[in-house]
Amino acid sequence: MSNPVPAPPGHIVFTEFEGEEGVLVDLNSKRYYTLNETATLVWRALEKGHTKAEIVSQMTAAYDVTPERAAASIDNLLSSLQSHHLLG
Repeated sequence: MSNPVPAPPGHIVFTEFEGEEGVLVDLNSKRYYTLNETATLVWRALEKGHTKAEIVSQMTAAYDVTPERAAASIDNLLSSLQSHHLLG
């Protein structure tokens, strides 16, 4: 669980709105994707190169969620981001 997770590629631009939600823009495809508050927390951690364990820790500190549920949510988000080619 402490393995590093994929990093965002350079052609993805992230903008955060009022510290809660964010938008990803894929400069290659010209598509954009909205992120909710939790996904924004995960994306910021990915940009900093945090491991999955570190992201789980951040999520459990910020929200009333078990480490297992946080890990499952992170896995789901990473899978979705990868399917849209938003991670390296």
